[in-house]
Amino acid sequence: MEKDEKKEKKKISKEALKRSWGVFKYLKKDKYLFLLGNLLLVVSGLLVIVITALLGRLVTPVEQSAMPGGKFMTNALHAIGVDESLGDTGMTLAALVALLIIQGIFSFFRVYIFAYVTENAMFELRKDAFSTIIRMPMQFFNERRVGDLASRLSSDISTIQETLTVTLAEFLRQTVIILVGIGWLISYSYKLTLVMLLTLPVMIVVMVLFGKFIRKLGKETQDKVAESGVIVNESLTGIVNVKSFTSERFEANRFVIGIQAIRKVAMKGAIWRGVFGTFIIIFLFGALGIVMGVGAYLRDQGEIPGNVISEFVFVTGLVAGSIGGLAAQMGSLSRSIGVIESVMEILSMKTEEISLETAPKEDMIHGNVNFKDVEFHYASRPDIQVLKKVSFEVKAGQQIALVGSSGSGKSTIASLLQKFYEPIAGSIQFDGRDASTFELSALRSQMAYVPQEVILFGGTIRENIAYGKPNASEAEIISAAKKANALQFIESFPDGLNTVVGERGIQLSGGQRQRIAIARAVLRNPTILILDEATSALDSESEKLVQAALDDLMKDRTSIVIAHRLSTIIAADKIIVLEGGRVVESGTHQELIANADGVYKRLSEIQFKTEVDLG
Repeated sequence: MEKDEKKEKKKISKEALKRSWGVFKYLKKDKYLFLLGNLLLVVSGLLVIVITALLGRLVTPVEQSAMPGGKFMTNALHAIGVDESLGDTGMTLAALVALLIIQGIFSFFRVYIFAYVTENAMFELRKDAFSTIIRMPMQFFNERRVGDLASRLSSDISTIQETLTVTLAEFLRQTVIILVGIGWLISYSYKLTLVMLLTLPVMIVVMVLFGKFIRKLGKETQDKVAESGVIVNESLTGIVNVKSFTSERFEANRFVIGIQAIRKVAMKGAIWRGVFGTFIIIFLFGALGIVMGVGAYLRDQGEIPGNVISEFVFVTGLVAGSIGGLAAQMGSLSRSIGVIESVMEILSMKTEEISLETAPKEDMIHGNVNFKDVEFHYASRPDIQVLKKVSFEVKAGQQIALVGSSGSGKSTIASLLQKFYEPIAGSIQFDGRDASTFELSALRSQMAYVPQEVILFGGTIRENIAYGKPNASEAEIISAAKKANALQFIESFPDGLNTVVGERGIQLSGGQRQRIAIARAVLRNPTILILDEATSALDSESEKLVQAALDDLMKDRTSIVIAHRLSTIIAADKIIVLEGGRVVESGTHQELIANADGVYKRLSEIQFKTEVDLG
């Protein structure tokens, strides 16, 4: 509850309002249509008042020209061929029919205009929101949940659309009805209008707040029902444990406690619903009775015509209802401000310098990499230094292996190479140039990354391989699959390359997913290849096939290999050993294994012993 209250305060703050106002820039393209829609809305609100007054006029007919705007209405009816021969009731009915037709036409065009304008605006907003999110730096995704970001693109933007289409429109309409309606009532009697404003609207607002409280109790009851459902689900799902531990009595008592809570909250809700019904009967109708009683008194005093009281009551009901509706719209707007602010906050964030309109410029690298005294810590953990003055050099075409225990900084180096993050000190150079001097897209387009845990997209095998080069030909895709040792299992599927892999590639085995990822890298033909423990989670047979594909892929290109299985990197040109975020050793396998007191020697002995024990 406290958290919700704080969130509510944030929604109505000056800063939140200022940021939320930015959503209206998406209406600029169709601003004149939007203004026309609002004009139709205002006219529609005015027509509602006139129609309501006419309905009241039918109850107690009076001379048509006696009502506010009656002379204008009479002249308008004359213009379309309706005259006084119909009598006052006939004139009123004719006016009512004409206004209802006009109201219907205005209502159609208003709905269409608002839909057209907001659909265009939401198209641009969704496009901007996704393009902003997709270009955010990796730290952004480390600090947020995927589900929350997806919500920004779906439910939150839908809420914004409803706000622009319905909530704001209703807020304006109710405001027009209240202001013009009160003026309309004052034209009858300012005294009776003052009595109405001191009684009926107050009751309406209290009724709205009362109803909100009762709905809250209803939600609390549903929550308790859901909690009891969880107990049933847990008990029946884990029935083996229940029986094994003879916990039937415990589970039954737990369920009884749950349904007792349901009964308690439900009875509380029933009591307040009863109070609410009593309130409506006594106070709401009492307030209406006061208005009519005062109206009768003023009629007897000769201050107002007796035949306008019914009309006054009809318009009063419309105004009072609009006051209650305005209170509800205010609540909706308050909640919407928080939603709009969260979306606009993301849109205002700094993204990576990646253009979605133009292709990256040609800025070729040869594959020389140089880390110079690189230091790094993650923004979310500034107290933990991940890399400490890390320095090493990779010549173009060399195969470099990174070795070390978990947390030593291997994967962080791979991330820094791809410029997912920036070092806090030191520099990273490609071909002697600082990484910051390259266009980000141009640099990354010359790299390929094969992770330990491959996550494929939910489309076909063809689409997943072509992700490395979207404009690749059929022959290029087949060639890449062949080089990755993937073509054989792909052709074993009835649909071949058109086989749907399922969400995250669930339809394929781990080894098959890995080879699809390698095929993707082959198709990209990168200058720098980064392999993050690409075979560590595979069985022996799959590892053999994947490793063969990797060996072929690494030929004649700069390769950075992160490995746990030291047997896969024996042929590396250089092995860099990390410990505690520092480079503690570097050299070939033979050079490092010769150091009896070295970290690499110790790691290799531990791994060899483990493999022997498992064998």
